[in-house]
Amino acid sequence: MFTQTDTEELVARDVALRWGVRLTPAAPHLWRVQDASGRVVGHLEAVAHSDGTRVRARRFHPPSRAFRDLGDFWSADDALECLRLGR
Repeated sequence: MFTQTDTEELVARDVALRWGVRLTPAAPHLWRVQDASGRVVGHLEAVAHSDGTRVRARRFHPPSRAFRDLGDFWSADDALECLRLGR
């Protein structure tokens, strides 16, 4: 779902427009989520699952200087909602 192919980039742009964020490739299967001001609010990661691809929402936790997984979701919309509500 979140690889760098043309079709998947269009899907990522569509999801980003709905949520008012920008998704930029950070690594294979990993997208950086930035708010309108350019601040990084987290990452979305495509994770292979036995039933298909899931989207993992991750947020940086400054005190531990590490990323924390917020959950795995069936859609990027759900993962972005988790990032938005988890502030």
